[in-house]
Order: sequence, then structure tokens, then C-alpha cells
Amino acid sequence: MILFMNRMKPTLLLLLACMSVFVCHGKKRPNLLSERIGVCTSISHGQSVKDAGGHHLEMSLADFTACSKPDDSAFEANRNAAQGCVLPIVSSNGFFPGGVHVTGPKADHAAALLVAETALRRAHEVGITTCVLGSSGARQIPDGFSREEAESQFVELLKKLGPIAKKYGITIAIEPLRRQECNFINTVHEGYMIAKRVKHPNIRVNADIYHMLQEGEGPESIREAGRKYLRHVHVAENARRTAPGVDGDDFTPYLQALKDIDYRGVISIECGWENLDNQVSSAIGELKRQLKSIGF
Repeated sequence: MILFMNRMKPTLLLLLACMSVFVCHGKKRPNLLSERIGVCTSISHGQSVKDAGGHHLEMSLADFTACSKPDDSAFEANRNAAQGCVLPIVSSNGFFPGGVHVTGPKADHAAALLVAETALRRAHEVGITTCVLGSSGARQIPDGFSREEAESQFVELLKKLGPIAKKYGITIAIEPLRRQECNFINTVHEGYMIAKRVKHPNIRVNADIYHMLQEGEGPESIREAGRKYLRHVHVAENARRTAPGVDGDDFTPYLQALKDIDYRGVISIECGWENLDNQVSSAIGELKRQLKSIGF
């Protein structure tokens, strides 16, 4: 018996070594970001995105969930469409519908939370796990209103949104917007600082590379937020908000920063299209090319 065990030792050790390498390799090499590229578009374009090698779709939360309508029948058609979609819908933009105000003298957090509850519940039903909160109209600071008070209002709202998001297994990602679109939270750094003040695990930050380019914000802000706080990424070219490959923008400094923090989320192309069905293959292909050039 002892002789048998001794003979088995080299084989057993080799097997254990191989298992160890496999486990360690799996921890060091999660699936690549080049495999997690999606597009902000409607379900009707889902097949084109899939054929182009896309990973997911991203919807407008307010529109898709019909969250301003409390009757669930208003959402039924979109829920059914999502269930039959050829790609998963994992994320959303366009958080609040028009008419909702969360900063300034007209801020109505009770109304905002009621809408958000409906939106997040319905989002959960179709598998959305990240909801990007841009909503420039809702958070725009009115002229003459205190910026400090507006920031406090927004932080208090997010502290109440966090538990709702947690209940539905969703993370809300604050989206910095270029100053031409909003006068409040224009950089990833500012969004990160807000998220840190909120101190809730379901409130994180979105990095939109288009807005970062417009604001002259470098990739160091991605590294500052780190994997803990950076939940989602959008991308489009700088000059005309076109799809990757149209003007030839080089995104690799920002993509490298994502690799450096071992970013685990997805990336969504959020841009203008002349003809999405004809352009999406080259757009996803160009973004994959840039990601693969850095091994990500």
C-alpha cells in the first residue's frame, strides 16, 4: 500500500499543480472587456448588434420602464420584448423622466423616489443590473441657487435611492456630463467624490469617455475612482459624438486605465448613428481592436 501511494505521489502532485495554475490563472484573467461591448439602442436593433459581436443592449430607463405610469400594464409590451430579445439588456441610461427635479427650489424627492421605485423594480424584472443616472434636466442647478445646497440635495436623494437599488440588485452609476449639457457634476472626479459622500455600495460612478474628452479630463480620474467605485463605461468619439472608427479617435489611454484598475463592468457605445445597422459592426470591431491592442 505504501509503495502504491509513493508511486501515485508524482501523478497526484502534477494534478494538484495543474489545478493550482488553473485556479490562479482564472483569478488573474477574468473575461476581457473586448468581450463585454454593448450598444445603447432599441431592441429592434438587437440582432444587428449580436451579429456584430456585441455583448448586450442598453436602454433608456425612463422610457423603457414607462416609470411615470404606475399601472404595470404600461410596461407589459416592453417586458415581453425584453424576454424575447436576442441579447441581454444589462444596463440603462436616461434615469428620470422629464419634469422630475432633484435639485433647486422645485426639487421633489418624494416624487423622484416614487418614480425610481417603479423604474428599478421593472428594470430588475428584465435583468438590468446597472442604471446610469445622468438626467441633466433633473439635476441642473437653477440660476442663483446655491451649489452647495444643490449638492447636499443630490447626496440626500442618493442616500435614499441606494437602499431601493439594493433591494432590486441594481447599482446606480452617477454619470458626469459635459458642461454644455449640465452645470452639475461634469467630471468623473466630481462623481466619485459625490459617491464617496453617499457611502452606499449601490451608488457608484459611470465614466463616459466622450464627456471626459469634452471636459479635457484625463484617464487618471478612472484610476482614482478605481474598481471599487467605477461601475459602468460609455464611449463615443470626441468631435461629433460619432461611433468608434468614424473619426479615428484613439481611446487606448482611457482603456488602459480601465485595464489598470481591473475593471469588471461592461462598456456601451453611446453615440449618434447615421445608420446603426450598417455601422455597428465596424464600430464594435474598432473598439475591440483597440482593446485587444492593450490585451484587454
